[in-house]
Amino acid sequence: MWKKHLIRKAISVGICAIVGLAALGFGNVTGASAASQASKADKVIATGKKYLGVKYRFGAPAGVTYAFDCSSFTQYIFKKIGVSLPRTSASQATKGVKVSKSNLKKGDLVFFKTSGKSSISHVAVYAGSGKLLHASGTAVKISSLNSSYWKSHYATARRVL
Repeated sequence: MWKKHLIRKAISVGICAIVGLAALGFGNVTGASAASQASKADKVIATGKKYLGVKYRFGAPAGVTYAFDCSSFTQYIFKKIGVSLPRTSASQATKGVKVSKSNLKKGDLVFFKTSGKSSISHVAVYAGSGKLLHASGTAVKISSLNSSYWKSHYATARRVL
């Protein structure tokens, strides 16, 4: 009887040890994944900043760098790190995982309904600290997400990294 009890105890301790070690391993994977996401986000933003001041042109062709519209810009800079996005802002808004405005991280795509439109019509990259990196108006620029215009036209955000 005593031997059976010891064997059961050893088995349960062994199982707990295996589960605990597995959990530690998974924790490291998650940590590595978070670091990888931050690194990719920094690369996207650094790539995008190289084009600050480049002319905005609605309907700019995909893959060119002499002019961008909002979605050709996001498509181009994300492609540089191996993330494929569709051509339009409305299509890009269907990719990745939905993120609340209060949980935005660098590299998230932020979508807007502009010019009185009822559907998604603009996309930007969240650059951290309340800033947006996007092609808008006349050029690629950095704007404040908290400006009255962008705040009032905010629609949703998606994480694709």
